[in-house]
Amino acid sequence: MSVRTGAEIVGVDLKHPLAPRTAKEIWAALLQWKVIFFRDQHLDHAQHVAFARQLGEPTIGHVLYGHEENFPEVYSVAKRRERHTHMDARPIRPWTGWHTDLTTIVNPPAASILRGVTIPPYGGDTQFANLVAAYAALSPAMQKFVDGLRGIHGYGEVTGNALTQTNRKSFSSEHPLVRVHPETGERALYVSPEFLKSIVGLGARESQVLLEFLWEHCVRPEFVVRFRWNAGDVAIWDNRATAHLAPEDVFDTDFDRQLYRVTLVGDVPVGVDGTPSRPIVGEMLGPAQPAH
Repeated sequence: MSVRTGAEIVGVDLKHPLAPRTAKEIWAALLQWKVIFFRDQHLDHAQHVAFARQLGEPTIGHVLYGHEENFPEVYSVAKRRERHTHMDARPIRPWTGWHTDLTTIVNPPAASILRGVTIPPYGGDTQFANLVAAYAALSPAMQKFVDGLRGIHGYGEVTGNALTQTNRKSFSSEHPLVRVHPETGERALYVSPEFLKSIVGLGARESQVLLEFLWEHCVRPEFVVRFRWNAGDVAIWDNRATAHLAPEDVFDTDFDRQLYRVTLVGDVPVGVDGTPSRPIVGEMLGPAQPAH
């Protein structure tokens, strides 16, 4: 764990219903530390979903990539035999691959709950960045500047300030660059590197230079914690206040890696001036429907 980010919670068995007070304490720890970890839990799909429901309302596993059979809330996070081709098609920067889950949607998940099942003997760590700490470390002048800006999040590529998307990935939204956390009131830099494509009202060059500064700033080591997985571990992150980085080193080994994720329904982000996010393409992310 680090000074600003991440806490490990012990003495809790997530396979069984939690006392209401315990659930509240877990959520309070999440709000304080942004990402929390539980070791040696070994949940199955049903237990994973049941635990998630004690913290919020689960969404569909993934709006684009589906879910596990008979468990519409559960999304498989598995090693693919080929490295993502987009990683080889563009320059690798310090912020490459970092993202906040599903910011292309107008109400991204409030939190993500990831459990490890098959873990390689080495490699495969996940990193998490505290976006509240990143905002607080900006100069007052820069804070004032970014407080009033908004950005376009989406899949696809940007030419100038125009976002080109495929029909398969038809989600994009306009979010504030600085999000006010709905529970703590803290301000977080809401600048998901994978999905934030341009800043509204700025020229293409202005937008790109500012985004690259903010992205590099957010993933500075002092804001980041790196988690070494074991089979049975569970990580929960506040998706309203963090970005994370999935490992690429797993593609350089023959070891398998299998995790499963459940996300919780989130609210529409609100900026410093009180203006909410707005959808450009696509609908809100609602609760998962029961399997039939």
